[in-house]
Amino acid sequence: MSALSRPTPRLSLQCLGAVIFTTLCAALPLGVQAADNYPSKPIKLIVPFAAGGSTDIVARVLAEGMRSTLGQPVVVDNRGGAGGLIGTEAVAQAPADGYTVGMATVSTMTINPLLYTRAQGLGAKLLPVANLVTMPSVWTAHPNMGVNNFADFLAKIKAKPGGFSAGVPGVGTLGHLMLASFNDTMKTDIQIVPYRGNGPALNDALAGQVQVMTDQLPSALPQIKGGKLIPVALSATARSPDLPNVPTFKELGYDDLNALGISWFGIVVPKNTPAATVKKLQDAAVKAAHLPEVQKRLQALGAQATDMDQSKFPAQIAADIQRNKAQLDKAGIQPE
Repeated sequence: MSALSRPTPRLSLQCLGAVIFTTLCAALPLGVQAADNYPSKPIKLIVPFAAGGSTDIVARVLAEGMRSTLGQPVVVDNRGGAGGLIGTEAVAQAPADGYTVGMATVSTMTINPLLYTRAQGLGAKLLPVANLVTMPSVWTAHPNMGVNNFADFLAKIKAKPGGFSAGVPGVGTLGHLMLASFNDTMKTDIQIVPYRGNGPALNDALAGQVQVMTDQLPSALPQIKGGKLIPVALSATARSPDLPNVPTFKELGYDDLNALGISWFGIVVPKNTPAATVKKLQDAAVKAAHLPEVQKRLQALGAQATDMDQSKFPAQIAADIQRNKAQLDKAGIQPE
């Protein structure tokens, strides 16, 4: 072999290093290789409800924060329909690579599996990643009830059993469970009127066709500030700065009613997503929810970042399912 054709020692070492690196990479499980580079492209965040609702608004706030903590765009994809089933199914059926993430709510994870036979297997196909945001609910009365605080509200309800009604956004919804649980706890008889969505229920509450309404605080606050609805109690971790004189159910001594009315928003991925990828996503999402700019936007919505040990999120979902099943059983509501 001539001197011109003989490889130099440096080139040989480079080639040998490349071969070793390639061999080692090939020996690693695919999930580990993917997690090392994750994320290397934009992530899709599926919201199982239409644009403009509470879940969509929270998702967009979180997506912006996660863009900075993950270093890749997080693109919101609204897949509304069937009470959240269509979007949740889309997440469950997506590749388990960390690039399709779903918004999870109390309704999609802990009520729908009890209401719809179609949803009963979805939980087993999804992996809870993080509970990121909580949002309080507020109990309101129409001004024609003539009440201004919880004590007066409860006294009036008890004085006229069956004489007052409450609008809820559908049979078996969180609003329905809240009303049913209130009646059970307080030994009252508020008539529960299901509507096809929160909008129609709110319209009738404003018109006085129904006298009682429970709603997430951001949705109800404009009507409260306009004097069209009177707040009497909150399901919340603390009093709202917007309603400093309105007590929480916890303050009033009803911890279960308080916990039931606090909505949470989290993220899930397809079940077989690699553990290392899930951990990266979890860390980035939790960090995003606690960014100062994200916290400021959440507070403007009446929401806040969740502070919890994220390893307990699956247990929280299981406990909520058990609680909600007991309420649905009491109400005689069976899955369709």
